[in-house]
Amino acid sequence: MNPHFHPPPLSRRKLLQQSAAGFAWLATSSLLANAADSESRITHHASRPTPLSPRPTHFPARAKRVIFLFMKGGPSQVDTFDPKPLLDRDDGKPYPFAKPRVQFAPTNELLKSPWKFQHHGQSGLPVSELFPHVAQCVDDLCILRSLHGTNAAHGGALLKLHTGSDNFVRPSMGSWVTYGLGSENQNLPGFITICPTFAHGGVNNWGSAFLPAAYQGTPLGNATVPAGNATVRHIKNSHLTVAEQRAQLDLLAEMNRDHLAQSGANLALEGRINSFELAFRMQMAMPEAQDLSGETDATRKLYGLDDKVTENFGTQCLMARRFAERGVRFIQVTHSDGDVQWDQHGALKKGHTKNAAEVDKPIAGLLKDLKSRGLLADTLVLWGGEFGRTPAAQGGRDGRDHNPDGFTMWLAGGGVKPGTAYGATDDYGWFATENKMHIHDLHATLLALLGLDHERLTYRHAGRDFRLTDVEGHIVRDIFA
Repeated sequence: MNPHFHPPPLSRRKLLQQSAAGFAWLATSSLLANAADSESRITHHASRPTPLSPRPTHFPARAKRVIFLFMKGGPSQVDTFDPKPLLDRDDGKPYPFAKPRVQFAPTNELLKSPWKFQHHGQSGLPVSELFPHVAQCVDDLCILRSLHGTNAAHGGALLKLHTGSDNFVRPSMGSWVTYGLGSENQNLPGFITICPTFAHGGVNNWGSAFLPAAYQGTPLGNATVPAGNATVRHIKNSHLTVAEQRAQLDLLAEMNRDHLAQSGANLALEGRINSFELAFRMQMAMPEAQDLSGETDATRKLYGLDDKVTENFGTQCLMARRFAERGVRFIQVTHSDGDVQWDQHGALKKGHTKNAAEVDKPIAGLLKDLKSRGLLADTLVLWGGEFGRTPAAQGGRDGRDHNPDGFTMWLAGGGVKPGTAYGATDDYGWFATENKMHIHDLHATLLALLGLDHERLTYRHAGRDFRLTDVEGHIVRDIFA
C-alpha cells in the first residue's frame, strides 16, 4: 500500500450511498417523517422539465397529435377505397401487363371485387359496402390512393411503415414525433400503443431504438389480450403511500444524479430515472384515462361497445380519444385478431367481411366523436396497413397476394383537405401511377402537418445524423387544407 496515499474524505451522503441497506432505510425513514414536505416535493417534481416537456415546432403546425389506426395484414385497396371498373369487366382474364419482378407468391387471373362501391357525401367519393359507417364520414377523409413501399413481406413492410427502414432497427415514427414535440401531458407517456402485435417486428415497431428511452411507445396489452384488460402492468402500489413512494424516489434520484455527476452522460441511467418518475405520476393519471365508466350510453353505443362484434376495437378507439384529449402525442390502435388479420390469401370474402365489421362502426364513431368535441381539427387520424393486395387472384379465386406497389391509406383531420382523393393506381389497381407517394413521403408529410421539418428532425448516433425519412422523403403539400 502506498504510504503517501490518503483517501478522500467520506461525506455523509457518500456514506449513505455506499453503506448497507440499513443506512438507506434510515435516510428514507427520516424523509418519510414529514408528509407535508413529501407532498410539496410531488408538485415540485411534476413541474421540472422532462424529456417529454413540450417543445416548439419548426414552423406553424396544423395538427397537435396523431391517432394511427393500424390494420395489420394489408387491407385490399380494390375492395375498400379504390374501385376499379376494368377489374370488374375483365374478371377472370390474365393481367394484361408485366407483374412485379419480385412477388411474395404466384398469382393467377384477375379477380373482381366481391363488394359494390357507392358514392357518398357531398364529395361523392366512392366507398365499398364493407364500410357503411365510415362512408358516412367520407367528407372528412383525405384518401391516399398511390402509396407504395419496397417490401412484399409482412415483417419488412411493417418495419418500413413504422420506422422508415425494413432492414435495420430504427426508432418508430411515434418515437420521432414525441422526440420532436414532447408531450402535452407530463403524467402520461407521450406515445401509447394499444393492443399491439408481437409479430413481424414486434417491439421494434414501437421502440425508440437509439433515441432516449423516454420516447419509446408504452404498450397497453397486446393483440391477444381483450382491449378491456389492456392496462399498464403494476400500475398500483398496494404497499406504500404516495408520499412514501415520493420519498423513496427522491432518495434514489439523488443517488443516481450523484452517480451521473461522476460518470458523465449515461443515457440508460437518465432514461431509468425519467421512467421511474413517469411511472410514479402515471399511477393516478393512467387508471383515470382508461376508466370508461363515466362515458355516456350514447357514446358507448357510438363506438359499438354494445355489440360483441365491435366491442373490442371500439374500446381501443374510445381509449384513443380519451388519451388524445388528455394530451398524449401519438396513439396507435391495432386491429389484429392474432390469426390472419387482413391477410386474406384465401377466404377473402369471409375474412375482409369479418374484419371490416369489427372496425367500421368504431372508426366512424371515433371520427364523429373527435369532430363533435372539436378535436378532429388538430388531431391527425391515419388509417391503413403495411401494404395492399393484388388485383390478381390466389386461393381458388377467393384471395389476393401482398401488394406493396400500389395501395390506399387515408387521413382525416389535422389540416388535410377533407373529402378528397389524392393519387391513383393503374386501371386494375396494381401499381401506383399518378402522384406516387412513397412511405418516406408519407412520413415527411405527417411530420410537416405536425410542424416538423423531416430534414431537420435528426439525432446523432454512431457518427452520423439519422432521421425518420433517412435520405429521402418529399412533403405532399397538395393534400394540405
